[in-house]
Amino acid sequence: MKTEELIELALEVGFDHAGELNMGALDFRPEVRDMCSSGRCRAYGTRWSCPPAVGDLERSRRRTEKYHRGILVQTTGQMAHDFDSEGILQAEKRHKERFVTLVRQIRYGYPDCLPMGTGACTLCRKCTYPDRPCRHPEEMFTSMEGYGLLVNDVAKASGLRYDYGPGTITYSAAVLID
Repeated sequence: MKTEELIELALEVGFDHAGELNMGALDFRPEVRDMCSSGRCRAYGTRWSCPPAVGDLERSRRRTEKYHRGILVQTTGQMAHDFDSEGILQAEKRHKERFVTLVRQIRYGYPDCLPMGTGACTLCRKCTYPDRPCRHPEEMFTSMEGYGLLVNDVAKASGLRYDYGPGTITYSAAVLID
């Protein structure tokens, strides 16, 4: 599939925004990993999809080297107010469901694609990390931040916005294709 066809597929799946991923914007930054380890999202060291389980930044860089193109997809949700936790959770849920659907469809033509999701993996109620192997290694996605990417910078460099205005929240994810 051409990149334009992948973008069209993403929009058909229901994403609000989709565009070609600027591969040059994949800058693996230690300060992003520092945000993970600071406990901001409370997933660091608790899941196979998150640091430190996903390896260091050099491993992230190596995993992406074989890919030459990709798409960035976004779901934008409306919030009733700045602390609308229900609106935030609904937007995240829609985004993750759409991403699973998109990745399944892309994998028909590109079984070795590299999905970079949003936030911590939520497939299992309780992750087996670190005591037992992941129950769903083929379905689990490491987030863009888990790879050390600053999503705001990647979105801007790819021609998409990160902030769609007051009263909105936007979730971003990417799929890399060789």
